[in-house]
Amino acid sequence: MNIRANILIRVYLAFGLIVLLAVAVLVRLCDVQFVEGSKWRAMADSLSTKYVNIEPARGNIYSNDGSLLATSVPEYELRMDTYAGGITDNEVFYSKVDSLAIQLAGFFKDKSPKEYARLLRSARKDSARYLLLKRKVNYQDLKMVRSFPLFNIGKYSGGLIAIQQNKRILPFQFLAKRTIGYKNANVKNGVGLEGAYGKYIDGESGKRLVQRTAGGVWVPVNEEAEIASKEGADIISTIDINMQDLCQSALERQLIASDAHHGTVILMEVKTGEVRAIANYTKVAKGEYKETFNYAIAGNQDPGSTFKVASYMALLEDEMVDTNTMVSTENYRVPGKTIKDSHGSIGVVSVKRAFTESSNAAIAQMVNTHYRNDQSKFTDHLYRWGLNEKMGLQIPGEAQPVVKNPKNKSWNKNLTLPQMAYGYEMQLTPLHMLAFYNGIANNGKLIAPIFVKEIRKLGNPIEQFEAKVINEKMASEETVTKMQELLEGVFTQGTGKSLASKYFKIAGKTGTAQVADGNKGYRAKRQYQSSFCGYFPADNPKYSLIVVINDPKGAYYAALVAGPPFKEIADRIYASDMSLAKNYTTHLVGNTKAPEAKAGKSKAVKTVYQSLGIKTLYAAKGDYFNSIDTSNGLVYQEYTSTKGVMPNVTGMGLKDALYLLGNAGLKAKVTGSGKVLKQSIAPGSKISKGLGVQIELK
Repeated sequence: MNIRANILIRVYLAFGLIVLLAVAVLVRLCDVQFVEGSKWRAMADSLSTKYVNIEPARGNIYSNDGSLLATSVPEYELRMDTYAGGITDNEVFYSKVDSLAIQLAGFFKDKSPKEYARLLRSARKDSARYLLLKRKVNYQDLKMVRSFPLFNIGKYSGGLIAIQQNKRILPFQFLAKRTIGYKNANVKNGVGLEGAYGKYIDGESGKRLVQRTAGGVWVPVNEEAEIASKEGADIISTIDINMQDLCQSALERQLIASDAHHGTVILMEVKTGEVRAIANYTKVAKGEYKETFNYAIAGNQDPGSTFKVASYMALLEDEMVDTNTMVSTENYRVPGKTIKDSHGSIGVVSVKRAFTESSNAAIAQMVNTHYRNDQSKFTDHLYRWGLNEKMGLQIPGEAQPVVKNPKNKSWNKNLTLPQMAYGYEMQLTPLHMLAFYNGIANNGKLIAPIFVKEIRKLGNPIEQFEAKVINEKMASEETVTKMQELLEGVFTQGTGKSLASKYFKIAGKTGTAQVADGNKGYRAKRQYQSSFCGYFPADNPKYSLIVVINDPKGAYYAALVAGPPFKEIADRIYASDMSLAKNYTTHLVGNTKAPEAKAGKSKAVKTVYQSLGIKTLYAAKGDYFNSIDTSNGLVYQEYTSTKGVMPNVTGMGLKDALYLLGNAGLKAKVTGSGKVLKQSIAPGSKISKGLGVQIELK
């Protein structure tokens, strides 16, 4: 064999081996891909792990009075490992799977027992380790499910897997819902307190190692988290839940009665700027209203006559008029417009009466006459009071105010100034207007409203908030005092006279404004905004309040539309606020007799009398008393019960009387209502247990 043949043989041999190896590799690839594919894919999945975030429990939001406004409650997703440690034996699983199916079907009522049995058996056949059973299960239901067959073998042995998630709930449902707000992935900064204080409420996420199973389902590797989550901080809001309920109810009733499009009510504490209630309703159907938009902080509109307080304050501060200056209320003509009063002229009157009767013509004439040659002098007052700027609220969504000045392109040197004088050609929110009135009530100190007073972590304060001062002194003390007198005069002799209270003084201003219909202006469909803004009690202001009703049908004057809910809210808050109730003591001056109370439990009576500032003589310090008439009034004498002796329940209310009679072992029969007038067994008589007694109430 020559050398050439020898080389060729070697080449062919090497080539053959390479081809053979290539074929072998190809065959193995096909085997792995098609024959053993599912096996290796499952193994690859089982080797895939990653860390996922564990959602922390969000912090709570509380009202000013300690009520829970928003909280997170655990909610569970139930899954099952059909090959858990305690049920690997087929006999154990199949002996109880039908019983489990019956229990699940009866409890959740979403599938029949046969469907549940089929689901569980199929999952067992497929060796499912993470079978979904039910989503959104509360803790009480989870406790019940754990007692079902198979699951009751053990927490981990029975195969039940409960994955905790957190659900946000509002215990008071619709109360202050828009103010509480919400936070979700679709809203960048969230809404209300939930959005504004998300960095505090959200807490810190934890970490958990999960493993991907066949089918792409990620299963926790360990029951416990590798890094525990940290729950969020709690927010203490300024909202008072009872006042919120009152304001929402009063607003909704008036909106339904007026068939209005929307409305808002805001209640604020004068000294602190804390918002006690804020309600917003929009018409969604005939007689049905919901909170869909926060008009209080984002509803920019012409304020109308409620703005006149700013115009009068500027005039008084610049000493251009005084409250006794005489002014005409006849139609006032400016180039392109005649300004007149809807109720007609009342002739030449004092500035005070022009204010209390809400004359448009009078204020337009005064502002235009005195500021016509220096128009920026008027707008400088408005800018100094911050009416052109946002107040920097604690919740998102505050609208940018629009208050013109002579440098604006839209400024009309003949028309803008007199129009602004009575609340047109500007855009202000109801909350901005209320803050201005609140500043007058606060003796000239203008502060921004606040919604959150404190942030707490584990019960300890970590941050506290106070109202920001916008203007320490809006005007001189003399001017502020005159404005307070003008506002009080609205209720004593002006447009709010019908709404005055006989128990306390109110100060405020009505406002009826025509609302522009978008680009169509004021000449399109006629719409009105009725508003009522003020504070109470006028002689020692504690609360400021604004009511705005937009597009009422029929009557639209503020005193008829916004006035009734204003009065209802003011009356009920005054009656329920014990710090204000002390004012009632002025009605007791000169009386020699304290207000009469039913005989009964002394602690309750003492609490009421102390709150009213009434000093009363008590003969002793017992839990119960009987009243004794004397020439000096009522003396409350201790009543002490003796075993086997008939108690004296005359003068008591039914609750106290039944308590004492029951303790004495007597069976009472009751007629009438009120307080006990007669008792069939005389006080002090000997009695035995089980004896019947009749008491007559009147």
